[in-house]
Amino acid sequence: MTKDEIIRKKQEFIFNCATTYFKDPMVIDHAKMQHVWDIDGKQYLDFLGGIVTVSVGHSNPRVTDKIKAQLDKVQHTSTLFLTEATVALAEKIASIAPGKLKKSFFTNSGTEANEAAVLLARMVTGNYEVVTLRHGYSGHSQLAKAMTGLFAWRKAGVIPYGIVHAPGPYCYRCPYGLTYPSCELHCAKDLEEVIKTSTSGQIAGMMAETIQGLGGFIVPPPGYFKIAANIVRNYGGLFISDEVQAAWGRTGKKWWGIEHWEVEPDIITSAKSMANGTPVGLTLTRPEIADAYKGLTISTFGGNPVTSVAAKATIDLIEEDRLMDNAETVGSHFQAGLKSLQEKYSVIGDVRGMGLMQGMELVKDRKTKEPATELTNQLLERARVHGLLVGKGGMYANVVRMSPPLNISKSDADAALEKLDKSFADLTGK
Repeated sequence: MTKDEIIRKKQEFIFNCATTYFKDPMVIDHAKMQHVWDIDGKQYLDFLGGIVTVSVGHSNPRVTDKIKAQLDKVQHTSTLFLTEATVALAEKIASIAPGKLKKSFFTNSGTEANEAAVLLARMVTGNYEVVTLRHGYSGHSQLAKAMTGLFAWRKAGVIPYGIVHAPGPYCYRCPYGLTYPSCELHCAKDLEEVIKTSTSGQIAGMMAETIQGLGGFIVPPPGYFKIAANIVRNYGGLFISDEVQAAWGRTGKKWWGIEHWEVEPDIITSAKSMANGTPVGLTLTRPEIADAYKGLTISTFGGNPVTSVAAKATIDLIEEDRLMDNAETVGSHFQAGLKSLQEKYSVIGDVRGMGLMQGMELVKDRKTKEPATELTNQLLERARVHGLLVGKGGMYANVVRMSPPLNISKSDADAALEKLDKSFADLTGK
């Protein structure tokens, strides 16, 4: 098909809600490691990675070779039958899981992983209400939409029964008008007030993204999760760490984002980078919690042998090449460059992130912090012209999100910074 045919057929045969970037939609033809090529043959440096998903590079043969071999062996079984691939993946995850977390339940996406975690928390505690955070994103099912704290992603008559949203740890736009560290983590301590005033006082748990992804790569301050987890447990709930985006070394140094806050969750959910682009979802917990699941369940595609092989190959590669260390080294270098751009361009209100999960919040004025939504759209367009792909997020879609593969180099980061510099210069005249 030609580019025009693909675009026309997308409009005719695919839901319009499945939106695409750019006024002139991009059709990707092929990809290799940190680069993608569109159907016209133009090469791009990919600093979005399929939305925090391509962790070890596009079409990495150390992953795809094992996928191909498994396809020729057995492609599908369902959870009614066992395969070596599935249990090998579960064992590998247990070996790197924090604390006593050991048992896995596999699904197809972060949405399903989050659904399973909430269902399990309600079964284990006997309580129903769940606390989530404003600016958080949990997925696209009805329950996941109800837990989401972003208005644009809560359409279609969501009924948020049993879900309570607490103010999020958004330091750049503190909901209390305070400043860290003089705030003494008021946002964390206020969780108790939220539970006492907006729930029955007995909750099933709290689900929180380690770093709020679609919310704009919002990084909670040090100490936040220790206080939050203690409060949640004091009111009968489990602390669920949503690691759909922050796990697998992306935040640097450690396997799991939550480890940076020195907290052992009761349940972890994950997806995305776990299998380098193969559809996957993970709900991970302690044996006594996993074994408390009531009734039977199956997953037709969860734990699929091809996906399991892809995930284990990805995790093995990250471990063997110490890519979590590379994420720390290159991520720090990249963030320093972004902060240099912030000094140069006043439209960059905030630079934040950890490892290779970095964001820039664009504003019209640094004093008022008025979101620069249209400028963000224009920046993505200019970056495309210069051969760079980045994403966007935030309540007002004014945060540039960057999540390249974990095995990029400092030279790749420098190339991205140069392209961003040119893009900002195009838009500001500097």
